[in-house]
Amino acid sequence: MKQLLSESELHGGVDRVAAEISSKYGNNPITVVAIMTGSLIMLADLIRRLNMPVRVSLIRASSYRGGTTSGQLTIKEDMMLDVSDRDVLVVDDIFDTGKTLQAVVGCVQAMNPRTVATCVLLHKEGRQLVDMKPDFAAFQIPDEFVVGYGLDYQDLYRNLPFLAVLEESDIAAVHH
Repeated sequence: MKQLLSESELHGGVDRVAAEISSKYGNNPITVVAIMTGSLIMLADLIRRLNMPVRVSLIRASSYRGGTTSGQLTIKEDMMLDVSDRDVLVVDDIFDTGKTLQAVVGCVQAMNPRTVATCVLLHKEGRQLVDMKPDFAAFQIPDEFVVGYGLDYQDLYRNLPFLAVLEESDIAAVHH
């Protein structure tokens, strides 16, 4: 597999996004709603760089059914904190088609927050199927299937400290 972003580049991107978020919210408290499971590593790194009061909430949204193509989206909000009348920042690992982020934002907006903003580690070029874009994005990446730093292929590779492009030989190795 070919490395796309190194560990230090990833940390630099999270530093930049954290600074932008801090500039937007100042010392006002925010509730970070992380979309499981891909955003967990970014979530941990991001919240440690924020100085305002931060509440952390989780929401599950899954559409990949074991491959590299998306299926039916399901959202589970059983781990959500009450976000009514609060400033919410929805964090996801990757903005690909945009359908997951759009659906989660809609779900969160139905809970009557004061504001909702979005933050992603990766904005994949040329794949959007929705009329929205993330408020904060650490990196623009080409249209390739990536793993590492929380992103997976069949629940593998999340633990890589860097971001890599998954190649055909890597996919074949998983199936042996």
